[in-house]
Amino acid sequence: CSVPYDPAVPVVVYWDLGFNDSTALWFIQEVGREIHVIEYLEEHGKGLEHYVNEIHSRPYRYIAQKLPHDANHHELSTGRTRVDFLEECGLENIEVSEKTSNVAEDIHAVRMIIPKCWFDREKCSKGILALASYERKWDARLQVYSEKPLHNWASHGADSFRYFAVDYNPGFGSGRQWMAEVLTSGPSKDYSPLDW
Repeated sequence: CSVPYDPAVPVVVYWDLGFNDSTALWFIQEVGREIHVIEYLEEHGKGLEHYVNEIHSRPYRYIAQKLPHDANHHELSTGRTRVDFLEECGLENIEVSEKTSNVAEDIHAVRMIIPKCWFDREKCSKGILALASYERKWDARLQVYSEKPLHNWASHGADSFRYFAVDYNPGFGSGRQWMAEVLTSGPSKDYSPLDW
């Protein structure tokens, strides 16, 4: 269906970084108990600065940019990480996810979270197709499907959504976690009740 952006709710972006292939991003809002998947962006052959410009061109209010674990790997030629480069391009609120140990469990997490999601029909059409087309490798020698997914055009969108499903915690995108940290950190030492 149509899932419009709610300006009262912040957006979290989940990335799958493509190095020699596509980069995929899901734009997600948590609205009450619903998960609104408002947009999907995937392109091929573009530099990271292109995606930062795309993010800044949207009217969304971002609370986090969630990158996969390999975003902290250093480039041999420059010694910098992708996180360093994205920050230099002006991307804020970057968080790097931990590497998961079991892709099958991650896929199960996706299956569990999809019924809670509302996907925008138009802005997520390519991502929805990627999720529907995600498949396991066929082992012709053993005549069985392997536990590993097939790396093809659908894996980028499916992987970035998988990172979301593994990371999901109710309240993740509402700012409630940030507010809880502020409230439990104690009163400010600079506060004066006489200051109006």
